[in-house]
Amino acid sequence: MTPLLIHKYHGLGNDYLVCHRSVAEQLSNEQIRILCHRHYGVGSDGLLIDSGDLNNPTLRIINPDGSEAEKSGNGLRIYARYLFDIGRVGHQPFLVRTAGGEVHCTVHNDFHQISVEMGRANFNPTALPALVNLPEALNYPLALADETLSVALVSMGNPHCVVLVDKLDLAQVHRLGPQIENHPWFPRRTNVQFVEVVDRHTLKIGIWERGAGFTMASGSSSCAAASAMRRLGRVDDRIDVNMPGGQLQITIRDDFHVCMRGPVHKIASLTVDKDCFVATVKVSI
Repeated sequence: MTPLLIHKYHGLGNDYLVCHRSVAEQLSNEQIRILCHRHYGVGSDGLLIDSGDLNNPTLRIINPDGSEAEKSGNGLRIYARYLFDIGRVGHQPFLVRTAGGEVHCTVHNDFHQISVEMGRANFNPTALPALVNLPEALNYPLALADETLSVALVSMGNPHCVVLVDKLDLAQVHRLGPQIENHPWFPRRTNVQFVEVVDRHTLKIGIWERGAGFTMASGSSSCAAASAMRRLGRVDDRIDVNMPGGQLQITIRDDFHVCMRGPVHKIASLTVDKDCFVATVKVSI
């Protein structure tokens, strides 16, 4: 039996556990939920599974609630740093496969800094998917229980609903994020970003992540928010996205191909004791 060796990293406070597929194959969804729990497990915003072979890095992303995500910007940066740390890659760009598409990653000479070519932002609601019968949904009304918001829908290989606000209020993110995540428009749920435009090169965002809840930072959310504001003409092609956990740099080409750059830090490598999974209470995230 393979020891349950895992590694913990964070990107701007958005923390993930990383393990090889030989470890993940020993874990049930319920055990992953316990492992990600802040009190009963190691604690994280999800589990990254190294699923490829030596020559074909492939990433699976499991949310803390046991569901699977197509793509994660912070997850990809962390996975790239993990591959660098174990000697699988160097400083040259390399390809990573995800359920949300292929991306190119680069570990810079300062190995804390990772760039990811995230692919093209797609503004067609069917790409999320979202049940909106339009070629694009920008400044589109989304009715909630007690109010209606103006939103923009965008896919970065995973779904995003971007809400433009005059002033970012994290209490509003906590209050409305769950309603938007589970709105009937989104049959597979959605990630949510509340966005304040500071100037043409700066955004402030608050994030409610599908399957994880409020998060300190998110790479794909930063890319989605910046792309939506670029599409609406509110920002230029180089944007600093500020979150509670810190800042990412986003560059958007004319064809809406998006590149993200930001930091990753390693926290620990450890072996999980199986006593962790002898839970006496039902774990909820």
